[in-house]
Amino acid sequence: MDYAKLEQYVSKPRLDRYLISCSNSQARAINLYAENIKVSQAFYPLMNLFETFLRNNINDNLSTHFSDSAWIINQKTGFMSDPSLGPKYRMKKCVIDAEFNIRGTITPGKIVSEQSLGFWTSLFEPSHYSLISGSVIGCFPNKPATANRNTIANYLKRIREFRNRIYHNEAICFNNITIDFIHASAIKSDIYTLLDWMDADLKPYVQQFDNISTAIVQAQAV
Repeated sequence: MDYAKLEQYVSKPRLDRYLISCSNSQARAINLYAENIKVSQAFYPLMNLFETFLRNNINDNLSTHFSDSAWIINQKTGFMSDPSLGPKYRMKKCVIDAEFNIRGTITPGKIVSEQSLGFWTSLFEPSHYSLISGSVIGCFPNKPATANRNTIANYLKRIREFRNRIYHNEAICFNNITIDFIHASAIKSDIYTLLDWMDADLKPYVQQFDNISTAIVQAQAV
């Protein structure tokens, strides 16, 4: 595809950033845009597994905390409706929306799998964290003593924001206008840190699907 057609379908503002970073070389800009997609693609297994492990770990934790494997349904009238959360009750609404969209029998497992990463990370925000007595900190038994709720919440915020950039086809290859994958590499490190804090067996399992570094090296050669 030539540059003009790619610009037509990608949009000029989005592609301009690549062009500027490539010293106005259209050929290099096209290649860099493609390499950005390839690096993003390389993150998918890592992101998918991290999100799955985190979701199920939190679900197990809260099932124990509430002594209720259906907590995600039953807590709509529990902590999800606490007045301290204000009028929006975002988590409660997410569960109700999932119940509405599920075909067939509604089960806790189906509701759990329908929830976004943001649903789970919100449990580490002060408003929700205090309502569940901070129980979700137990999802990270291997964390250092110096790591607290705020530490984990900050890791999760960075990972979630980066995930959203990937899923919305945003650039992850820039530091201003410089071609730079330092932030992407840092996010990879953040994910592995949290996996280690969850369970020492998770990182080596995930690593067999990780070709991010190779993709970055190829992208930097543009």
